[in-house]
Amino acid sequence: MADADVTHMRGDSDRRTGTVMHSLSATDSTFRPALLLMSGRTVGFVATFFVPVVLARVVDQSDFGTYRLFFLIYSTLCIMTQFGMAESLFYFLPGAGETAGRYVANSFVFLAAAGGVCYALLEMANGAISRWLHNDALPQYMTLLAAFLGLMLASAGLEIVMTARRRYLWASASYGASDVARAAFLIVPAVLLGRLDAVLAGAVAFALLRLAATLGYFAHAFRRTMRVDARLLGEQLLYAGPFSLAIVLETLQGHFHQYAVSYSFDAATFAVYSVGCLQIPFVDTVATSTWRVLMVRMAEARREGRQDRMLELWHDATRKLALVFFPLVAMLLVAAHEVIVLTFTEQYGASVPVFMISTTAIALSFLATDGVLRVYAQTGFLMALNAVRLVLVAALFALFVAIFHLPGAMLAAVLAGAVAKGLALVRISRLMGVGVDRLLPWRSLGATAIAAAIAALAGLTAKAFLGGTPLSALTAATVAAAVVYAALALRLGLLREGERVTLTGWRHGLVGRAHATARSKD
Repeated sequence: MADADVTHMRGDSDRRTGTVMHSLSATDSTFRPALLLMSGRTVGFVATFFVPVVLARVVDQSDFGTYRLFFLIYSTLCIMTQFGMAESLFYFLPGAGETAGRYVANSFVFLAAAGGVCYALLEMANGAISRWLHNDALPQYMTLLAAFLGLMLASAGLEIVMTARRRYLWASASYGASDVARAAFLIVPAVLLGRLDAVLAGAVAFALLRLAATLGYFAHAFRRTMRVDARLLGEQLLYAGPFSLAIVLETLQGHFHQYAVSYSFDAATFAVYSVGCLQIPFVDTVATSTWRVLMVRMAEARREGRQDRMLELWHDATRKLALVFFPLVAMLLVAAHEVIVLTFTEQYGASVPVFMISTTAIALSFLATDGVLRVYAQTGFLMALNAVRLVLVAALFALFVAIFHLPGAMLAAVLAGAVAKGLALVRISRLMGVGVDRLLPWRSLGATAIAAAIAALAGLTAKAFLGGTPLSALTAATVAAAVVYAALALRLGLLREGERVTLTGWRHGLVGRAHATARSKD
């Protein structure tokens, strides 16, 4: 291709991209910044996806169960002990002006102190935790867990600060680089040494690197304005207090079923259950990226008194999340057995029923109810809502496990989550002053659900005719379902004109840059 052709192509791409950017700016959409965040986290998803895949093959089932329990404890404490100080920055940083550095300093110091307290408490409670969770191997890794948790707590606000300051590209790059580095620090020791202690030591080394990056960014972004301010700290704690209690309850109810299984069964059985609890990182990537941008935009609209704009943003985010999650659930249900077997080998085949039930919960993720309630400062209601979920999970667990065995534990958690989403929607309806008929984009959601169901049938058909091996079955089902869903999405008008133009413009831009790069190498 001639240089003039490349230049022309790039010029067309730039003009299309410029038109799209102007359109997005005019509508103040969540589409572009959310996609930026998603792009970085998708890179991380690809990298971190292989961590459990590798470990399931290089350590035995009991050690793999211990590894999963290690990170279950970490994730539980990391969320609960932040006291809402990292997430509160979404509320305080937009429009903070010169005081932004003080809010960040308050959050960082608080989180670092929380990390130190956690380190001491974990060391003291080492034996008790091991006995409670029926895992005799856990004590030898507790020091590594305490160090990893303390370091990660101190750096918890990094991407939040970037996002709240609208540095979406920076946040995207940070998400991607951080997850890739974490995967490398876990996988390399696993492959080279094949020992769990080496893997967890790699996790601590990664946490040190992330903390250094956090300090470097904060120093660059806020320079001399980053200092602790007791008055502002009081405001943050006043906001974060009820919110933190809500987070504690949310974390307890979200993880209760896994702790209960660990308490009730041995480490190998917990490994089977934890594999069934497989979280698709892509889901968290899309959902978190979208609702974080949504919170910032809705908070701005609320300060301006634009209630109609808040409803518009809510509808827009809900519709787009459904476009992604409904077909994803359909494809995962169709290929659940193949996903588990190919990822974790046949020895985890018993995890499939648990995984199928867990997958249905993804469909509820299109409702970013917690983010909307936080914009309205409904932290007290969030706390009550999570208390209801915790009570429901605890009440249903024993009965459902007795009836359905391991899948029953997951069923109890999913049902409790569905009830909570319903109660949250009722509250949001009242806050926004709209009826059920206007609360959600019902027509779009219905069309998306129908398209996803038809795509699932196409995937099942392809799997039946072309699925000779797990890999071929997964490939056939995924490709058929994706092609059918894409065709229906275009046919039914599920994508709006601006979104189609945006995706087309970016595709042309990528093609143009690829051609230019290839030409430059000739």
